[in-house]
Amino acid sequence: MITIDIAVRIDCPAWAEALPDAETRCGRLAAIALGAVDLPDGPVELSIVLADDETVRGLNRDWRGKDAPTNVLSFASLDDEDAPLVPGAPLLLGDVILAWETVVAEAREQNKPLEDHFGHLVVHGVLHLLGFDHDDDQDAAEMETLETTLLAALGIPDPYHDDEEEQGP
Repeated sequence: MITIDIAVRIDCPAWAEALPDAETRCGRLAAIALGAVDLPDGPVELSIVLADDETVRGLNRDWRGKDAPTNVLSFASLDDEDAPLVPGAPLLLGDVILAWETVVAEAREQNKPLEDHFGHLVVHGVLHLLGFDHDDDQDAAEMETLETTLLAALGIPDPYHDDEEEQGP
């Protein structure tokens, strides 16, 4: 039997003000993403941190060599192939960190509800923890298709499709 523990920490109060159900929403979104793969029996753990641009910029600089904030960072524990898997111990998937100012700015620029953009980025971040990436066109297409399917089940429109493009002038 699989048991999932999703720890959510809200470091930037603006998240809770804009999305009062942010913690519950994170749990639901992460569970949807986790349901897309076969997980081993036993406990599975991950964390989601709702932070600000300053925090994410520091992490992005220190861990990825990019001195700028980004919308979401994922630090996958499974990326370490030498990490021991201890029988009976929880499978630690890693951490997903979102940046408040960047996420809000992107939602506005893309004319998307904050809730939808947030949902997309949580699912996207958790999928990274599970080994999905978008390093090449084939991997990106696979990940985007899965994201679109999972988000559609939640009533969130395809984040990779711009309805305005179809409408024309």
